[in-house]
Amino acid sequence: MSYSLPRPSAYELAVGAVTDFFDTLGIGSFATTASLFKLRGAVPDRLIPGTLNVGHALPTLAQALIYIAIVRVERVTLVSMIGAAMVGAWLGAGIVARWPKRAIQVGMGLALLGAVLLMLAQQSGLLPRGSEALGLHGSRLAAGLAGNFALGALMTLGIGLYAPCMILVSLLGMNPTAAFPIMMGSCAWLMPVAGARFIAQKAYSPSAALGLTLGGLPGVLVAAWIVRALPLQAVRCLVIVVVAYASAAMLRSAVQREGGR
Repeated sequence: MSYSLPRPSAYELAVGAVTDFFDTLGIGSFATTASLFKLRGAVPDRLIPGTLNVGHALPTLAQALIYIAIVRVERVTLVSMIGAAMVGAWLGAGIVARWPKRAIQVGMGLALLGAVLLMLAQQSGLLPRGSEALGLHGSRLAAGLAGNFALGALMTLGIGLYAPCMILVSLLGMNPTAAFPIMMGSCAWLMPVAGARFIAQKAYSPSAALGLTLGGLPGVLVAAWIVRALPLQAVRCLVIVVVAYASAAMLRSAVQREGGR
């Protein structure tokens, strides 16, 4: 029996390029991708979490390799926190992949709302800025592992790990810059783990996932090697507005009798 590869649309490729471009700058790709899919109805709501985890996996791996090479962080902290996120994603994906449409809509709507609140807190300076530590030890390492385990599980709902992870390491007293290899490494290794479970359950869109991958890889390289300065404050404000829209749209679909798809 012959098998033909899915053919992503121009819109799906463009979404991958744009979201992974800004993802490389630390803004995150999950909330923005979910928002853009929701805006055009490009992917059924039930399939969005799996599509995000499958489609962004390779671009995120590229980001992780870049940041692990250029940003200093203690190896034990890096490896153990990545491992904790992978375990959380494996357990979370096994549950989320079997959820019905409405549960996905409610879960993603609330998760995106949480992301908005976290981003607003970051923008307002209400959260600690961390210190100069490049690693965690003892009880702080244990707290970091527990936190990243939970964030890995939340990734399977479609909420990005970047902003919460940066907040987590800052709260634990680390240099926020050290969050980049931790958060990108966590995503790079947990997304294939979670994605495999979504693929096994056929709980993703093959064409949209391929579009994110093919469009995202060039976006990562452009952001990492060409762009040196962007008005990131303005971009983050725009992201907050877009994510708030997606949260409202998801929750509205969940409460409508025939909401979503």
